[in-house]
Amino acid sequence: MSITLAEEIMLLSLDDESGVPEQRQAAGWAVAGGILLELVLAGRASVEGKYLKLTDRTPTGERLLDDRMALLDAWLRGREKRRVTEWLTKDRRKAGNAAVESLCARGVVVEQEHLALGLFPTRRYPEADGAPEKELRQRLQAVVLDGADPDERTAGLIAVIHAAKLHRLAFPDVPRKQVADRMAEVASGQWAAESVRAAIRHMQAAVAAAAASAAAAS
Repeated sequence: MSITLAEEIMLLSLDDESGVPEQRQAAGWAVAGGILLELVLAGRASVEGKYLKLTDRTPTGERLLDDRMALLDAWLRGREKRRVTEWLTKDRRKAGNAAVESLCARGVVVEQEHLALGLFPTRRYPEADGAPEKELRQRLQAVVLDGADPDERTAGLIAVIHAAKLHRLAFPDVPRKQVADRMAEVASGQWAAESVRAAIRHMQAAVAAAAASAAAAS
């Protein structure tokens, strides 16, 4: 594995030069969803309808995923069923911070502290190594704009981005209507086993529902 789905989503949300995150709230839902989806693809979790469970607690070897899996395990313990949206709501802010920290540890972005209004410390994360984002955007372009067949991780990434309505982050120079239909097609396509496709659909629905609920509340 290179970088995780969650890190890829966070990388798309960070402005390359200023390091300021864009569409912070929606990106938070997508990052949390990306971590869960990665755990599903790794055979560590399953999403069935609205509900979530761990199926294998063996570490993946990726610190970001294993740390979230340990927290998820503690949250699920003693309960037969918990909703995916409950976990996304609980984890979205912490998951985003964890993804940024992981990108920093990899040397992809660098942490800088600034004073907002000269008084309040804020952190920014400008890009230090442009290669991962370049490869990511080339992969997304090949599938969404050029019609290439996706692998399951890329299709899952596209599904989560589409669910969270982060089209502009993925394709800043392309009108949303030009990419939305293809992203929806990829999300529901016949590119993997039915069990994986079902997990993608459930995760996509959960991210969309959580993001819509937050938008309505605000």
